[in-house]
Amino acid sequence: MAPPLIQLKDIKLTFGGTPLLSGVELSVSSGERVCLIGRNGSGKSTLLKIAAGLVEPDSGSRFVQPGATVRYLPQEPDFSGFATTLAYVEAGLNPGDDHYQARYLVEQLGLTGNEDPAHISGGEARRTALARVLAPSPDILLLDEPTNHLDLTTIEWLEGELESRRCALVIISHDRRFLSNLSRSTAWLDRGQIKQIDRGFSAFESWRDEVLAEEERDQHKLDRKIVNEEHWLGYGVSGRRKRNVKRLGNLYALRDQRRDYRGATGNANLAAAEADKSGKLVIEAKNISRSYGDRRIVDGFSIRVQRGDRIGIVGPNGAGKTTLIDMLTAGSPPDSGMIRLGANIEMATLDQHRESLDPKSTLADALTGGGSDHVMIGGKPKHVVSYMKDFLFAQEQMRTPLEVLSGGERGRLMLARSLAKASNLLVLDEPTNDLDLETLDVLEEMLGDYDGTVILISHDRDFLDRVVTSVIAPEGDGRWVEYAGGYTDMLAQRGADLKREAVKAAEGKRESKTGAPSTASRRRLNFNEKHALETLPKAIAKLQAEIAKQQRFLDDPDLYKKDRKKFDQASDALTKAQKELAEAEDKWLELEVLREEIEQA
Repeated sequence: MAPPLIQLKDIKLTFGGTPLLSGVELSVSSGERVCLIGRNGSGKSTLLKIAAGLVEPDSGSRFVQPGATVRYLPQEPDFSGFATTLAYVEAGLNPGDDHYQARYLVEQLGLTGNEDPAHISGGEARRTALARVLAPSPDILLLDEPTNHLDLTTIEWLEGELESRRCALVIISHDRRFLSNLSRSTAWLDRGQIKQIDRGFSAFESWRDEVLAEEERDQHKLDRKIVNEEHWLGYGVSGRRKRNVKRLGNLYALRDQRRDYRGATGNANLAAAEADKSGKLVIEAKNISRSYGDRRIVDGFSIRVQRGDRIGIVGPNGAGKTTLIDMLTAGSPPDSGMIRLGANIEMATLDQHRESLDPKSTLADALTGGGSDHVMIGGKPKHVVSYMKDFLFAQEQMRTPLEVLSGGERGRLMLARSLAKASNLLVLDEPTNDLDLETLDVLEEMLGDYDGTVILISHDRDFLDRVVTSVIAPEGDGRWVEYAGGYTDMLAQRGADLKREAVKAAEGKRESKTGAPSTASRRRLNFNEKHALETLPKAIAKLQAEIAKQQRFLDDPDLYKKDRKKFDQASDALTKAQKELAEAEDKWLELEVLREEIEQA
């Protein structure tokens, strides 16, 4: 086996009472690809800083092969003292390194090198920091959340770049696809210690579950053994004192073992407060467009979003994802085209711009709005401590200032605030940022069980594949196309990644003229279909009013006792109106699709 480039032995570190790291061992040799996995707050970033020589442990040793070049990518790089992004990148070069490599990487990552580091976005900061650690071609790269704030095209570029290099890698990331594609071994930091397997991340989750199941069986055996020994102590002590003293000592040791046991951290209890069902049609957009100056962001986009849809929006940073989702949810009107929201829409949003949080306010105030010990969950009060525990916050964190929370804790806080509002439409902007793998699993399950509609922006390919039913992707020049399935399905249908240039509209028109006429182009709407299209919207509005009227009757908690007949009549009328509304909406949608196909043929 090759000698280690970097080796950590018996690393111990304690913050407060519970040891963060207790006897950690980690060894990385030339060419190894290690993913470092662990829950938020388990000490992964701290361990990586120890490996980089930036944090001194309480005890233990750090060895780096003489002459080996080590580069560390922090989550929050320090740009102070640098006038341009290129100057920051070049400062990471060794004497004799090629300065052209620094400029090349800056340009490959979509930067000019002249940007002022004090005024760049999170994505630009991450790309600048990546260029700095990649430029010297180090022997070992220590990467802490390298995909944070990166768009999909940059993530896929970074994967290819790292795959082509021969350096050793230690990667912390919440991006499962990224880890699966790059890692060859897995180091699991759990309750202060590392367990390691010589397999990549794709094997981790099943292995972790086996380890935890075995641990649970061992604890069960320990509890049974203690019970048996305590029974002996109460009823079976014999006259042989020497043997009894030894056995009693063993019982005390078993009790100490159980007392010192640190159980695995539980999972978050994520649940969205759900409002009454929306209408079947949630959003209709027809030929919406938006431009900034001469640049077309959205050009002639149309979509129908129906209740229960899970729609992902992907694309490079700056493509207009946020603009598109803002128009679709009526946050801002399009320059042209029509947006219509369906009936009874209750929307909750997750805004990942965490600077909107006051860093000096406490966790409890951020959840309650201040001045209360209760959080309103779907209009009902719940004690803030109980709600905090659902999102893996401890009671003693109630008065913790937000500025000291980790990235994962801030991510859970944003989720907690968003999911408290009763909704039937969830709009999520980068919901996976900084969440650990276990919380990601729970979030996916929650979205799967959610009865409403979900629209989300994400750069997490695995998350998209697991959650969404369709993906909207940019095709260039403001054109956006919806593809059925997840991210992988979208790539298969497009036949290329997101960098592919859009097919020119003129080519499409030529093909449609020379091709065979479609079924829709050979027919016209008949009189009854035209009449239904004109009258159904009024009928739908009338049925919605009837449903609201009957619902108001049934909202009276004493109606059943006061007037059983009226209660039954209102229940029957409500059921009938809801059925007729669903049928009317289905018919209207069917005719609208047919009409649009005929017009576009």
